[in-house]
Amino acid sequence: MKFRVERDVLAEAVAWAARSLPARPPVPVLAGLLLTVSQGESAQGQEGSLSLSGFDYEVSARVAVEAEVEEAGTVLVSGRLLADISRALPNRPVEISTDGVRVIVVCGSSRFTLPTLPVEEYPALPQMPTATGEVAGDVFAAAVAQVAVAAGRDDTLPVLTGVRVEIEEDRVTLAATDRYRFAVRELLWKPEQPGLNSVALVPAKTLQDTAKSLAGGGAGENVSIALAGTEGDGEGLIGFEGAGRRTTTRLLDGEFPKFRSLFPTEFNSMAVIETAPFVEAVKRVALVAERNTPVRLSFEQGVLTLEAGSGDDAQATERVDADLEGDDISIAFNPGYLLEGLSAINAPFAQFAFTTSTKPALLSGKPAADAEADETYKYLIMPVRLSS
Repeated sequence: MKFRVERDVLAEAVAWAARSLPARPPVPVLAGLLLTVSQGESAQGQEGSLSLSGFDYEVSARVAVEAEVEEAGTVLVSGRLLADISRALPNRPVEISTDGVRVIVVCGSSRFTLPTLPVEEYPALPQMPTATGEVAGDVFAAAVAQVAVAAGRDDTLPVLTGVRVEIEEDRVTLAATDRYRFAVRELLWKPEQPGLNSVALVPAKTLQDTAKSLAGGGAGENVSIALAGTEGDGEGLIGFEGAGRRTTTRLLDGEFPKFRSLFPTEFNSMAVIETAPFVEAVKRVALVAERNTPVRLSFEQGVLTLEAGSGDDAQATERVDADLEGDDISIAFNPGYLLEGLSAINAPFAQFAFTTSTKPALLSGKPAADAEADETYKYLIMPVRLSS
């Protein structure tokens, strides 16, 4: 095997393919990246492609880039080592070749010799399921980020570490929860066939990393989503493809909470606050809030009072402007959950809708104080009960 490729192209491709490699692989070959080099059909015989693949039995990643190929072949090398080397190389074309059981990497005056891993022991990558539809990469990445913030991080409750993906014809609904807040985002996409309905529970971290990396192709680049059925190739998998990159991940099992009934439709109070000063006020007041202690919000017409700390502990109070419709209300939230929700709405104004101080509050974004709230993204946050 022998080929040449630009340093930046190689470094980016290796970094992407190696990003999901396990830190402590159960077997050594799973720490490897599979390099597959194939020749094109040009008269000079130089055109070809380099494919880099990684797989840990849960997540697979594959990226293909153009390369000048002298000799086709396949080799398995340490993914993290190759990623470190690729980043550190000078900005010159890179030549990679094999010499027996070694791989030689030459770039300018730099030369590295790497041991290979046994290709025959490397597992076959899973088949990509049939494409289900496509969506703009930047839109998908933003939507996943808004929802994944609410996913659980406790691996003992794996069903809560996922994002539920519901496909109903031309509409996709993403939902996640850790029991203390619930985030739901709806977006439109282009299904491959009419009448399509499907549901999947995707690991949140994998979905967020994948959506973000596939959005790197720039505005206008679409991401193809491939969701397998319950039978046939790709069972229990979801796949994503865009900009020459392809990844699959195994789906989570379990019953996701029925969330639609949790979102209230009638409210006793509704408040609108400018997001930026609200965020800064929460951050300042939360400085005196000890771990797991809440920030108290008291809404009255025209003003919101934020408080934290009590008794002999450090205390903080701040006021910001707020428009309130309905009854005055005092309610308390975990400041971290509140700040993550305010960041996720990504809007100049935040709208809070309340029923009572002990029931979940609904947070959504508004482009202007007198505009309609954005119904495509909802963040439901549980209050913290205050001791009387």
